[in-house]
Amino acid sequence: MPSSVIRRFTYDEPHRRLRVVFTSGDVYDYEAVPPEVVADFRNAFSKGRFFGPNIRDRYRYRRVERAAR
Repeated sequence: MPSSVIRRFTYDEPHRRLRVVFTSGDVYDYEAVPPEVVADFRNAFSKGRFFGPNIRDRYRYRRVERAAR
């Protein structure tokens, strides 16, 4: 199901870094995310509902790119 919040994401497994591109255009990297969590995220019916409680506030993050406003 397409997400109204998350456009796409990629995972760098050797560095355990999850990059999330939001529909706003903002891009964030989340650090030390285990591959099992990413697999569950990938398989989640609703990416946005999974992301909130399971990733957003559980892992260190930094904004990589800010959307042009």
